Amino acid sequence: MWTPETNKWVNPKYDVKETPEEQLIFSKQFYDTKDYKKAVTEFEKLIRSYPKSKEAAEAQFYIGLCFEDQGRVYEAYKAYQKVVEKYPFSERSSEVVDRQYKIGERMLEGEGKKGKFVSTIVGGEYEVIDVFRTVIKNAPYGKNAAPAQYKIGLYLKEKKMYQEARDEFEKVVNDYPTSEWVKAATYQIALTDAHRSSEAQYDQKVTQVAVEELKEFTKAYPDAELSQKAQDEIQGLRNKEAENNFLVGRFYEKQKKYESAKIYYEMIIRDFQGSPSAGKAKERLQMMESKKK
Repeated sequence: MWTPETNKWVNPKYDVKETPEEQLIFSKQFYDTKDYKKAVTEFEKLIRSYPKSKEAAEAQFYIGLCFEDQGRVYEAYKAYQKVVEKYPFSERSSEVVDRQYKIGERMLEGEGKKGKFVSTIVGGEYEVIDVFRTVIKNAPYGKNAAPAQYKIGLYLKEKKMYQEARDEFEKVVNDYPTSEWVKAATYQIALTDAHRSSEAQYDQKVTQVAVEELKEFTKAYPDAELSQKAQDEIQGLRNKEAENNFLVGRFYEKQKKYESAKIYYEMIIRDFQGSPSAGKAKERLQMMESKKK
């Protein structure tokens, strides 16, 4: 199409309105009617043609909305991040961080669901960590920083990366000591140690550490809803510790080192009263005594 104003040929496909305000209004019409593909195209035209305008920041924000409304949350997260990086003084900055945090939550909830479709929509392996770390970077002292840090730990815990998860929970305690998330993070630190203890059958040091951490938690937060769960975890860990000691006793018994086995069985009966292993230890002692007769 020939335009006398420019004295050149112009493809209407790439034409843009005379002002950024007009182009923004025009672009939003497609967003409002949920024609997201066309909306993104028109918003991108605005950004290319009027990169220094305040409307450019708004157009970039709306591109993020287009992706988010379609469920393409990781693409939305990246589009929103461009608002922060290219337009740091945008009035949308605070809302962008809020939306990125919610995207991280949606991705976290998507983990564990079956099917490749979900992975395509929510992002790939560990991308949820990228989202939460970006939230922290964008607003390190904002309301979303502590929960974002906490949820990085949750994600890694779900992946059974217990040491890495523990490190992330500790950052909540150290970096945000006045946050309401410290209580939950403290509890999760003990839980990750409890999970780590299950990886070593005979070495009880980590189990003992986890028990002490859970005891300290119940002392620090006696009225917390998590305290009863902590008590249950303590009992479970104590039972596991007794069971491992019982296995050691059985090992010595099979090696015919009866005195060593006796030491373990008696210790279980004395220190782990009420545990399932205490009853089994009594039975083994009785059998050992009957063999002597």
